[in-house]
Amino acid sequence: MTGTGPTTGAPAERREGRQKVTGSARYAAEHPLPGRAHAWPVTATIARGRVTSIDTAAALDLPGVLTVLTHEDAPRITEPDDPMLAVLQDPRVPHRGWYVALVVARSLEEARLAADAVRVEYAVEEHDVTLRADHPDAYEPDTANGGFPARREHGDPEGAFASAPVRVDVAYRVPPLHNHPMEPHTSTAHWESDRLVVHTSSQGTTTVRAALAALFGIPEDRITVVADHVGGGFGSKGTPRPDVVLAVMAARRTARPVTVALPRRQLPAVVGHRAPTLHRLRLGAGTDGRLTSLTHEAVTHSSRIKEFVEQAAVPARTMYAVPHSRTLHRLVRLDVPIPSWMRAPGEAPGMYALESAVDELADELGMDPIQLRLLNEPEREPDSGKPFSSRHLTECLRDGARRFGWAGRDPRPRSRAEGPLLVGTGVAAATYPVLVAPSTAEARALPNGTFVVRINATDIGTGARTVLAQVAADALGVPLARVRTEVGSSDLPSAPLAGGSSGTASWGWSVHEACTRLADALAARTGRLPDEGITVHADTTGQADADSPYARHAFGAHFAETTVDRVTGEVRVRRLLSVYAAGRILNARTARSQFVGGMIMGLGMALTEGSTMDTVFGDFTESDLATYHVPVHADVPRVEAHWIDEEDTHLNPMGSKGIGEIGTVGTAAAIGNAVHHATGIRFRDLPLTPDKVLTALAGG
Repeated sequence: MTGTGPTTGAPAERREGRQKVTGSARYAAEHPLPGRAHAWPVTATIARGRVTSIDTAAALDLPGVLTVLTHEDAPRITEPDDPMLAVLQDPRVPHRGWYVALVVARSLEEARLAADAVRVEYAVEEHDVTLRADHPDAYEPDTANGGFPARREHGDPEGAFASAPVRVDVAYRVPPLHNHPMEPHTSTAHWESDRLVVHTSSQGTTTVRAALAALFGIPEDRITVVADHVGGGFGSKGTPRPDVVLAVMAARRTARPVTVALPRRQLPAVVGHRAPTLHRLRLGAGTDGRLTSLTHEAVTHSSRIKEFVEQAAVPARTMYAVPHSRTLHRLVRLDVPIPSWMRAPGEAPGMYALESAVDELADELGMDPIQLRLLNEPEREPDSGKPFSSRHLTECLRDGARRFGWAGRDPRPRSRAEGPLLVGTGVAAATYPVLVAPSTAEARALPNGTFVVRINATDIGTGARTVLAQVAADALGVPLARVRTEVGSSDLPSAPLAGGSSGTASWGWSVHEACTRLADALAARTGRLPDEGITVHADTTGQADADSPYARHAFGAHFAETTVDRVTGEVRVRRLLSVYAAGRILNARTARSQFVGGMIMGLGMALTEGSTMDTVFGDFTESDLATYHVPVHADVPRVEAHWIDEEDTHLNPMGSKGIGEIGTVGTAAAIGNAVHHATGIRFRDLPLTPDKVLTALAGG
């Protein structure tokens, strides 16, 4: 395997770590440019209708207010491909929380106060925000997110299920979930003569620049978009969001720098969310445990103004050997905010349902749930028929069972108690596809013996700066300390966004290629380098995006131990242990951080995170971190992340797979399965909050 050496894989410390812990790392709102103003959006207070009048006089009379933008006078933009960006362009209100005005003032406090003084009147229309599996407007779309066919079918799943001696027919529900990154969506825009400069919190500034150029009719070479440091995104910053459009509008109107930092309570309505999913799983098997039929149907919602289909049934096409299968998605368009990507879209809710159903099938069979999974391992990807580039789920399950002490488990539900606590253990599998996109990069050798790698990668907290330097150092055959990386600006060589666990694979490929070429050029040279050094460019178009004859996925196995308090209904996770097969691990320190972070996010999905849609007001009831509960330190148990050494020559020069999302996939199922083992009760509606658990324990 080329591109691997003594630096790759080492637990190198994050290069920006000291900046972050000392507060010197600047985020999108932390650019105090001369004359900078702040803006505060005004949101619609109806679920559907149109604005009939806006009175901004009282707001404009307040101290410090510079202007108020509305649909009547905001700068016009070209109709965007993403309707989420069509802000302040017309009087329509497609959902509650839609932006109807923007107040710009000298300070954030003055803008916020003035926003409350804006008076808006509406023509209200009837709305529907309730997702039901039997909704009369449900339909089957052509494709789901990621371009996957909405339906795939093999054999006769109905007939095989009907004739199966062992059957499971169950329904699961995953509620709406919210990304809530630590840094809210924020942009600071200003003009330098005829050049637009934007500091934004984004997962990909190349994409933001292209969008702004199209919206405002500005050549891309007159726009610079910078994202030096990004305080998380979890998918919600994968493409531009309204903050950056509003900031540019306000900067153009006021002729001064403007920062738009979206208030956290507004985020669920305007930056996307994980759509709720209703799952029906039907599994048929022989008495020996071999699957004969698998059907996974997922129903989800989307907005009236944009079709987004959470691809929740897609993972079932990869996991198990089954001759008869159907996976399909149905969609209901409602008067709800536009859903979008959230860490492991599709896989996170889909694998929760599938892996819970597999556990139920193991119960029906009286079979160990690990043995059931091992028995149904496929030789090829079931849906496509392609051979796997590598698949070591079996090794993950066995190694995890050994580390966790699974062999000593009493399989009987409710067989272990410690005072008021019921104790149980559970297991679930995980998968995530290998995604990669073309990228460009530049590598430069300087006369002083150092090297500079330039690429518009985005470090959203994953350690991309560090890992790319490691890839470069090994390709060049030099110590890591001699390599410097420049990332996070659209003025750098273009690169795809950080999303789909594809960043390192995509960026690393072009960095490796540029550095390999540079090393060859240096080997062929004699004499001193010129003062400006020598530079080599690389572009992986035609390679990274070439079709592969292999099915490429990462896999993993999660193990959980939980306690359930019979008095309070509280569920606690004592232990989480996971083993992954994710290609070559490029940095042990940052990889473990990604795995553990994903597992904790899965814990939140299982126990604390959930949102409800108010049917009367058409709003998410849990809209901030006081009501939408993410795990805190006291919720996090002993978390162990391990991996096996996996050699895969069919991926990229580094042999790496994405690791940013697989930690979330399946964790909720492992916890839910452990709760069933502890209580003997099967919960099928996340999250497993005390009210649900206590009611079930009481027999209600």
